Amino acid sequence: MNSNDIFVAKLGKAVGLQGHLRLFMDTDFPEQFKKGAVFKTNKKLELKVAEYNTTRELIKFENFDDLETSKKLTNQELYSTIEQTKENCKLKKNEFFWFDLISCNVFENDLLLGKVKEIQRYPLNDYLEIQTSDELVEKGFSKVFLIPHMFDKYILDVNINDKKIEVKDSLIILENS
Repeated sequence: MNSNDIFVAKLGKAVGLQGHLRLFMDTDFPEQFKKGAVFKTNKKLELKVAEYNTTRELIKFENFDDLETSKKLTNQELYSTIEQTKENCKLKKNEFFWFDLISCNVFENDLLLGKVKEIQRYPLNDYLEIQTSDELVEKGFSKVFLIPHMFDKYILDVNINDKKIEVKDSLIILENS
């Protein structure tokens, strides 16, 4: 896999006799599994979706039409590219792709708190994992802290083009980390 590839799902066991597989999604955008969509696997295969059943979370790929051939795909991971993801997934207001948020600088009242290192997904909320700025680390602050990804409460503005996120009440989180 290359750095442009995004993990979107894992294939489970074969279900039934016609080549369907259980699909375990790791994405908020099930619409990208539409008929004709192409994904790469961690075994360097290219798979084209023949059908996807959203209610049963079953997927079938072209040329994998029976139980025996589809069994070979069990436990493989599906990857999309950044370009495919942006094309196939429509964002709503205040929604962003995690890969766009990574490496954004985080500011509170013009003070650079740090840079988004990773997105942590927890059951109730997602969190921005922030690598604290060197200046603040030198002052004794924690090297890493988490900001809840909650608009209006902590996140005020996200500018992907400038790689800048404006926050509030996050310096308090850092001070208590």
